[in-house]
Amino acid sequence: MVRRLPGGLLGGQSCDLSQSQRENIFHTRCKILDKNCSLIVDNGSCCNCCSTRLVSKLNLTTIPHPKPYKLQWLNEQGEMIVNQQVKVPFSIGTYKDEVNYDIVPMEAGHILLGRPRRFDRKIIYNGITNEITLTHLGTKFMLHPQTPSHVAKDQVQIKLK
Repeated sequence: MVRRLPGGLLGGQSCDLSQSQRENIFHTRCKILDKNCSLIVDNGSCCNCCSTRLVSKLNLTTIPHPKPYKLQWLNEQGEMIVNQQVKVPFSIGTYKDEVNYDIVPMEAGHILLGRPRRFDRKIIYNGITNEITLTHLGTKFMLHPQTPSHVAKDQVQIKLK
């Protein structure tokens, strides 16, 4: 995942919602076991991931991965083997779901929903507004992203913890 840092020469100029979401990945907050957690939807990721820190802090039960694989992060850790999963129920507002996540050491957020979830739930992504629409158990949901300033605050909190 690559992200431009806010600021720069044009950082202080205001822009409309469609322009402000143009380069943003979908970030939001969710509830996991009554705890507020960060959730990222990244259409370019090939797996659903849960941070090792979240698994440890919430004392979640892990299961062996049915098809272990090697993962290469774009950092100094290099290659790692993903051989554990965790099934986690979560909610965003009234939308409730449960996902099997691969457990990986990630700092960007607590959970990351990648292309498999988009495929499984037939998610419709609006690239202009950065909103997600899906139907689950016969109910239609529209998920809204956090503002870039809220995302920045979340990132600071995650790093502090």
